[in-house]
Order: sequence, then structure tokens, then C-alpha cells
Amino acid sequence: MQTKSIIAGLALALLTSTAASAGDVRVMWYSDGVEGEVMKDLVDRFMSENPGINVILDNVAYSVIKEQLPVQLEAGNGPDVARVTAIKDLAKHWLDLRPLVKDPAYWDENFGDKADWMRPDGSDQISGFMTQLTLTGGFANKTLFEQAGVEMPGPQATWEEWAAASKQVADSQQVPFAMAIDRSGHRITAPMLSYGVNYIGEGGKPAPLDQGAKDFLTQFVNWTEEGVFAKDVWVSAAGNTYRAAAEDFINGQLAFYYSGSWQVANLTTKIGNNFDWVATGSPCGPAACTGMPGGAALVAVKYTKNPEEVATFMDWMAREEIVREFSERTLFLPAHKGVVEKGGLNFQTDNEQAKAALGTFVEASKATSETALKLPAWRWADTVYAAIVTRVGQTLAGELSLEDTFARIDADIAQKVKDAGL
Repeated sequence: MQTKSIIAGLALALLTSTAASAGDVRVMWYSDGVEGEVMKDLVDRFMSENPGINVILDNVAYSVIKEQLPVQLEAGNGPDVARVTAIKDLAKHWLDLRPLVKDPAYWDENFGDKADWMRPDGSDQISGFMTQLTLTGGFANKTLFEQAGVEMPGPQATWEEWAAASKQVADSQQVPFAMAIDRSGHRITAPMLSYGVNYIGEGGKPAPLDQGAKDFLTQFVNWTEEGVFAKDVWVSAAGNTYRAAAEDFINGQLAFYYSGSWQVANLTTKIGNNFDWVATGSPCGPAACTGMPGGAALVAVKYTKNPEEVATFMDWMAREEIVREFSERTLFLPAHKGVVEKGGLNFQTDNEQAKAALGTFVEASKATSETALKLPAWRWADTVYAAIVTRVGQTLAGELSLEDTFARIDADIAQKVKDAGL
């Protein structure tokens, strides 16, 4: 244990080092699919066009971004630039690029509609830009459904209908689990929204869990105990640690997988011709048929020693043609207004399943609920997500009853608000 702690400490110390010399820009980057390879190509091209700037690309696991980076930032350390998903929660650590970029109006025009997602409330700060927009949604193993002779539920099907059909497929084809959902507060919020949840209370502070939240979480725990949802995804990690179930789906172990649009490139690459799969959109609940929007942002860190070089790098990465290329090669939905309005993206895949999946997510985005659209810019969203993941994980591990879970989620969130002096 001591050896592991020393190794972990050394790794953390290495990653916390900021740019060591003039001209260095250290980028902390994680990947869901092929975007790390694309980013490396772009970084190499940037350096060839800007020989005075040395970009160091640190490819790390998502757990480093989620668990270690916040600790580094609180200590006033970290990389110069990072790709993150806890965008609003960590906004106080981002560098204001407005006085540094060449054309702030370009940033406002093309990224302004999502700027509040990544800056302190009430400011006009330019912190960075979304590398992609995402939407949660489901994926079904079409081959398993066909082999089982089970009709796949339609576009307006409910969570209950998907659970019943997927369980029938799993039993017929003897796969371990019918369904899985990533161990993520963001991910599980989508079905909770479909059941009518609203986290945002008076004055923008978190509200106690409402009936919509309790209804879906009760159903989810019951389904998991009945073997419909993959339990190991949620009990194999502790606290609010993220765990995706993508590999289970890729290996043909699930009939239905709830994750999001960022998985399209990953599934395309790893499944290949092993089986047919489709994107399904989000199953419906009593209140809506909505997914949760979100995405990853490339942000500048205010503790950098080389802000001018960082701004030059960010300006280059935010160029319309670079965003278009990144989106086409990664199969990500772009967050650049100019790219979106001009359309005609030529996604770099010959896989018809991938193209169809992207189309499904674009169509599903039209049904995103108003409540869902508010959450990415809400400062307490990540606090709520963390509390839900931690306590639901304990419930599924048999450590808490559902009633205790609801009470502790509310208490955890209330304590965070209190700690913030609010």
C-alpha cells in the first residue's frame, strides 16, 4: 500500500507541474474514443506553424481529470490547458482569455451561447470552448434483439418498455445483463429528468430531492436488484468515481446501454463488424423523453506562467476550419456556431451505423427538456451529481436503504452549500 501511495504521489506531482519554461504549453487531455489521436495530429500541426511554442500533450485517464485535477487546481497548480467536463464547478480556476485572444468578438459570436457553462456567474469571461456538444442516449444491440426475435421498442418507448424488452433479449440470448447505465451523475440525471426531476430550487440553490428523483432512483435500484441493470458497473467503484459500461456493450454483454453521443466513435472503432447496433435516443418517462446535454471543454488554466502562448494555442484550436476538422474526424457534434450553421459536415467514417447514430442524436436533441438545458450552466450541478453517484452506489452495495440514500443525498448537497458560505 505504501509503495502504491508513493507511486501515485509521484504521478500526481508530475501532472501538477505547470509549464516549466517560456514557450511551453502543457495540455491535460483525456479521450473517450479516437480524439486523442486527432488531437496529437493537430498539436503537431500547430507547433509546425508556431515554432516558438512547445505544446506538451499529456494523455491521461478520465479519472485523473475528474479526481486529481481539482486537487491540483485548489493548490494553484495544474496544466496550462485542460479538457474537462466539470466545467462550471471549476470555473474559478479558468483563465480569462478575453484580453489575450486576437478577436474576442469571434469567440462571442461562435461560442457565446455556451460561454456561461464555463465561466463564473455574472462575468463575461472567455474561458475556452466546447470541444463538442454531447447528448445522453441509448444504444441497442440490434443483432441480439433479432436473434431473440424481440421487437425493438420504438422512438416514444418508455424506460419500462425498454427494460422489459431488454430483459427478454438477455434471457433468450443468455447475456449477463439486459441493460447498463454509466456510473455517472450526469448520465443518471437524464432518466430522472424524464421522470420530472428538478434540482434547481429557490434562489438557484439546490432543492431537496423531489418525487421525480425518488421515483426513478427507486425503480433503478429495484431493476438492478432484479438483474435487469448491470450491478457491477455501480458497485465496482467507490465514492463518485466514474465508470463507463462501454466495454460491456462492445463485448456483446448487454442488450441496451445508456451513455451518450461521445461513444459513437468508440463503438464504431471497437465493434467493427462484430454485430449491428443502433442509437435509440432517450427512453421516455412520465414527464419527458429527454437526454442530458453536456460536453467537454478545452479551457485555459489561470495558474499558467505563459498566458500569451496559451492564448495563441487556444485561438488556433478555436479556428472554424480546425473545429470542423476535429468534429469530422472524431464523429463529435460541433459547438461552433459557424460550423453548425454552414452544416455539411463530412464525418470521416464509412460506417453507416455511425452515421445513422449521429443522425439519431441530432434528432433527439430537439426533444431536450428546458430543465435539462439549464443544468450545464448551473453551479451546483456537479455537486448534485457527485452526491447521487456516491449514495446510490452505496445503496446498490447494500450499505444504505433507499430512504437513507435520499436523506444523505440531500444532506451531502446541503453541506456543500454551507461550506461555500451560502
